[in-house]
Amino acid sequence: MRMLHTMLRVGDLERSIAFYTQVLGMTLLRRKDYPEGKFTLAFVGYGDEADHTVLELTYNWGVDRYELGTAFGHIALEVDDAYRACADVAAKGGKVVRPAGPMQHGTTVIAFVEDPDGYKIEFIQKGSRGT
Repeated sequence: MRMLHTMLRVGDLERSIAFYTQVLGMTLLRRKDYPEGKFTLAFVGYGDEADHTVLELTYNWGVDRYELGTAFGHIALEVDDAYRACADVAAKGGKVVRPAGPMQHGTTVIAFVEDPDGYKIEFIQKGSRGT
């Protein structure tokens, strides 16, 4: 077994695709409309689905907002430099909600940014995971 994807429901598919591709540097891998079901799926990621886990963005036609709830936590991405990654996101108009720095009770350098729908994305600096 292997993990294939994580699915997020989004309120504006074009805005979300732009965020994940232009701000976070993912590639749009595929996209398909399902007129009978009134939804569109778009898959984004850092590599081919055959070898990488990807993100499925689901747009239900006519739904422009979701309550995020309290069960979902965040998506985590490994980055070479969390400080630089935050600066890059901010420069591209993205929202940094927790600037880069060590964890409160450890040495791992982390940061959090937020996508246009309010989903949190954690940056974990490569090589800093000590505790």
